Amino acid sequence: MSLQRFSLFLLVAALSIVIAASALGDDVLTVYSGRNESLIGPILAQFTEDTGIETEILYGGTSAVANQILTEGENSPADVFIAQDGGALGALAAAGMLHKLPEATLDRVASPAFVSSAGFWTGLSGRARVFVYNPESLNELGLELPNSILDLTGEEWSGLVGWAPTNASFVANVTALRVLLGEDETASWLAAMVANGVQAYPKNTPIVQATIDGEIIGGLVNHYYLFRFLAEDPDITAALHFFPGGDPGALINVAGAAILNSTDQPYDALALVDYLLSDAAQEYFAQSTYEYPLAATVDPSVDLPALAKIETPDIDLSDLADLQGTLEMIEESGALD
Repeated sequence: MSLQRFSLFLLVAALSIVIAASALGDDVLTVYSGRNESLIGPILAQFTEDTGIETEILYGGTSAVANQILTEGENSPADVFIAQDGGALGALAAAGMLHKLPEATLDRVASPAFVSSAGFWTGLSGRARVFVYNPESLNELGLELPNSILDLTGEEWSGLVGWAPTNASFVANVTALRVLLGEDETASWLAAMVANGVQAYPKNTPIVQATIDGEIIGGLVNHYYLFRFLAEDPDITAALHFFPGGDPGALINVAGAAILNSTDQPYDALALVDYLLSDAAQEYFAQSTYEYPLAATVDPSVDLPALAKIETPDIDLSDLADLQGTLEMIEESGALD
């Protein structure tokens, strides 16, 4: 998909939000969600059932939804924004559009790395970037697991690695590389990956399938995709590799939530955010989406290393705001050709 087509997709998504927003009444809590309905919809429905607070939810891509809120400004009908990544939340915080959350809400999250350092948003669930790989294929070729995402440009990995260059989580990961390594080194890595024959896929699921099928040795994905396959067939041949040493490839991003300054229902909005950090909601994320719950009182439902034991890069997730700049860099690298 070219950058122009991708940008057009975001525009269409934003326009659909405008049309839907015009139909909203004032007696419901308006939620703009950058998370897919299949992932967040069930727990939002449970919130209404448990609290009696009615909601209107408008779904779209996280970048499109965030851009729509920026466009609407103080006239936005949104009360709560649920995002797929910390960068979009950081962009709205930087624009002065978010309401500070109380300490009691932020304290539900076990690590300060997964909330806004200024208190403007909170993570809800965690997604680790990993290298999913086929152990049998790896052994057959006599390869060792890479120590860094940067090592995948090596000749030994030529044509054997998959990525999804338009996937939002990949774009956020490349944005983290820009923050950590700088523009030049990140652009060089992208170009080197393309030159090394990296295999492009439309999203993460086919990367995992191609890994299982032996079409590639492995690929860059979020951790939970493998567990969706394991739920169907626990005997598949694939495993997860967490890059060590604080490598940029070991980024842990979050799905998160924030309250808009423009809300006229601050108490109901806070009730929703607090509900999404409750044990019931955190267990939902753990069991239904295989993500990391971020509340200290709930554990993952699958076999994962503890969040505290993953050697993540030192980065403020709010700094991952320039997703458009990353898309342009990916386009320039030839990854979308």
